[in-house]
Amino acid sequence: MSDPRAVARAVDALRRGWPVAIRGHDGTLRLLAIETADAERLAAFDPDATAPVLLSAGRATTLKLANQRAAAAPDGPVLVDRVPWLDFDTATALADPQLDLATPLKGPFRAIEIAQSDAASAALRLARVAGLLPAFFAAPGEAADSITPADIDAHEDADRLRIVGRARLPVEGAEDSEIVAFRTDEMPGEHVALLIGQPDGNPPLVRLHSECLTGDVLGSLKCDCGPQLRAAIAEIEASGWGILLYLRQEGRGIGLINKLRAYALQDQGFDTVDANTRLGFAIDARNFAVAGRMLALLGQRKVQLLTNNPDKVAALETSGITVIERVAHKLPPNPHNERYLATKRDRTGHQL
Repeated sequence: MSDPRAVARAVDALRRGWPVAIRGHDGTLRLLAIETADAERLAAFDPDATAPVLLSAGRATTLKLANQRAAAAPDGPVLVDRVPWLDFDTATALADPQLDLATPLKGPFRAIEIAQSDAASAALRLARVAGLLPAFFAAPGEAADSITPADIDAHEDADRLRIVGRARLPVEGAEDSEIVAFRTDEMPGEHVALLIGQPDGNPPLVRLHSECLTGDVLGSLKCDCGPQLRAAIAEIEASGWGILLYLRQEGRGIGLINKLRAYALQDQGFDTVDANTRLGFAIDARNFAVAGRMLALLGQRKVQLLTNNPDKVAALETSGITVIERVAHKLPPNPHNERYLATKRDRTGHQL
């Protein structure tokens, strides 16, 4: 039986720089996250200095360690052979693309076959859940305390969400509103729904809004998130009734710190898609099944969806929610986000 609580313990261990182990169908990998470890911890984890480095295909491709076919799945695993000059500092430079311009990489390096492919793939998923760079020292071997890929599946299972609180919440532009909070037992943050107006017998106008601290709170001009949030509340209010789902999936699901790393890569000239893949993540790592579960818990199985993203429509339909109409949500660009919006249109299928 899967144990989502085990994943919460593994995430805590990774963030503290402690090793973890994942047991897959084809063997077990012991793992030390490069981002939170140091040379001393590496020596304790791998005293013989033989543990190879596990990277994502997206990152490995930028280092010429994987072919373009592998790059098509940027969050797939690539194992880099351990050579004498691959010490902790070099591994850090391999792991973090922000350092590419500042750190001349040693070499050569070569990719080797992964015997424990199931565990390796799960390790990269675990890094995303933990908000860390997807890069590890990885060594085969049994461990007394290990998790499985199924445990990670259970940890991210949207069906485990439940309503944990609700209250009236008048907000600017929509005074007749109620906020509803959702969480699982292990989730570090809560998803929320803002119910605006009163049900009138028609499918609600629904907006799926992913958390964006920089845009929603700080007013960042690099994206259109803050204006989209405020405009969505206004449109739902004008429609008579609807729901804004605020999903705690910062940075398209890679977390705040990794989003800031992507911003740093954008400052070097990469667009938002290439920045995410250079970091080793999927172009979009969000789990929209969460939104479907929230709507189901609210008793809303048919909706009008306020979005320019056809993937959101498909994701809700897959989750059992019928989208009777897609309503466009268009806002004017500013000089800071023109390229970002063009990338969404040209590379991720947004119908702007």
